Amino acid sequence: MKLRNHRPNYKQFAYSTLAAALFSAVAVGAQAASFSPVTDADILNDQATTNDVVSYGLGPKAQRYSPLKKLDKTNVKELRPAWAFSLGGEKQRGQESQPLVKDGVMYITGSYSRLFAIDSVTGEELWQYDARLPDNIMPCCDVINRGAALYDNLVIFGTLDAKLVALDRKTGKVVWKEKIADYKAGYSFTSAPQIIKGMVVTGVSGGEFGIIGKVDARNAKTGELVWTRPVIEGHMGYLNGKENGITGGEAGKTWPGDLWKQGGGATWNGGTYDPETNLIYVGTGNPAPWNSHTRPGNNLYTSSRVAIDADTGKIAWHFQTTPHDGWDYDGVNELIPFDYKDGGKTVKAAATADRNGYFYVLNRTNGDFIRGIPFVKNINWASGLDDKGAPIWMPENRPGNPAESEDGKKGKSVFAIPSFLGGKNWMPMAFSKDTGLFYVPSNEWGMDIWNEPISYKKGAAYLGAGFTIKPIFEDHIGSLKAIDPKTGEIKWEFKNNAPLWGGVLTTAGGLVFTGTPEGYLYGLDANSGKVLYKFQTGSGIVGSPITWEQDGEQYVAVISGWGGAVPLWGGDVAKRVNYLNQGGTVWAFKLPKS
Repeated sequence: MKLRNHRPNYKQFAYSTLAAALFSAVAVGAQAASFSPVTDADILNDQATTNDVVSYGLGPKAQRYSPLKKLDKTNVKELRPAWAFSLGGEKQRGQESQPLVKDGVMYITGSYSRLFAIDSVTGEELWQYDARLPDNIMPCCDVINRGAALYDNLVIFGTLDAKLVALDRKTGKVVWKEKIADYKAGYSFTSAPQIIKGMVVTGVSGGEFGIIGKVDARNAKTGELVWTRPVIEGHMGYLNGKENGITGGEAGKTWPGDLWKQGGGATWNGGTYDPETNLIYVGTGNPAPWNSHTRPGNNLYTSSRVAIDADTGKIAWHFQTTPHDGWDYDGVNELIPFDYKDGGKTVKAAATADRNGYFYVLNRTNGDFIRGIPFVKNINWASGLDDKGAPIWMPENRPGNPAESEDGKKGKSVFAIPSFLGGKNWMPMAFSKDTGLFYVPSNEWGMDIWNEPISYKKGAAYLGAGFTIKPIFEDHIGSLKAIDPKTGEIKWEFKNNAPLWGGVLTTAGGLVFTGTPEGYLYGLDANSGKVLYKFQTGSGIVGSPITWEQDGEQYVAVISGWGGAVPLWGGDVAKRVNYLNQGGTVWAFKLPKS
């Protein structure tokens, strides 16, 4: 039986009799008996357990690896749709969510801050929640949402007006709701929350509006704030309501004047967590404004990976991938903890594929640089990395200062590679402990970019730059690459005409799953990249696939629905893919029993 909690304009049906309402209550009560609370242990063990997916990334380290192997290289070609569920309505837009599955129920978020509970065997909708959004929300890069978090008997997700909402898993009714930040100043929320030690941990979106990036930790059962950690120097962090130290020393230390007050550094892609070090690894976005000539200095802690103590919110270390960023090379991409052997010793490492085109391996205990390699071609904003991992600038490829132009309105335009949408953007990569490889969804493109004068105004775009994105190869833009983190060698590459904008999953069955804007779900050989399976979903895939086991069968699921930043910001690239249709469908697959 379906229960819905809709905005009035989108309500699809109502129960008209008391008998129907009573029948609904009985149905929900029967289902609720099988629900079990999601614990911290469940989340920490998510990668090892196969009958559910209770966290974004299949575990706090977000390696997106499943030990399931009923589905393997020999039988994946027989994978069939089990059911398909339409998100419905006119709200099609981009669908970037990763599903969660627990106790026979799948939870997915949709565009315009919606959340659905679906029977994971039949695809029947159980309930739906639509956030009541104000008319003047200001999302940067489509009205997307990347997923929810499960804890206890709650399902928790964020909304485009920068609120955090906790719903009862059984009924979809609101248990608590908290404001993350002021949406009128340009803040929003699009990432999936993390659950860490009983806290729900969130970042903020809105880097193009001169906001201040921060990380908040709240009691997951009540929503009460435990600590908050801004990531721009000069702004104060708090623990249990008391000041907890300035983020980066004195105000203005790596920023000129008062620009730190609107410094950017949005933490819009969430993070990962390593229980061994008790550190949360969060990526930070671009400094504001984009015009780097207004803000000489490293502009801490923008375009960085920041390690935060989970108990106190204090910054333990940071690694800045693009100091004094002038190309919008956000450092938000996930930093994935992993171990490897070097001369018989175990190295506690973490890897990230940055928007700036370099793949970094760091020591996750202290942030020390281990190695870095270019994972996209023709990078020209830097000639390489030094022995500390800092970029070796190519000054001629930094956009020019408009103050030095004849009319003072437009600085020298340069063609920079990669484009500001990055060698890799938000779409999560995967790591296989079986092959030792990272599977990185990347894009080969560049951009014309120039600077313009800009001043800050609350709630207005704060860029000071113009741009046009262009492909650099005729035959492809997207490229899924298998990278050996111990050597930097690219083992294989799967090329795709359109940009890749969806996540990756790998399994013990030797498979890698990902989707394309053309609508295909692909199953690839994890060792060679050979295509073993493809299925047309009817719209572009920009979500992240999952797998789980139920009733003795292995399922694979992914959300299809074209959108996100590429059609909005993609310039010449957007023209290449403007024929693609929007959509909104959850697809679940399994092997036929025969």
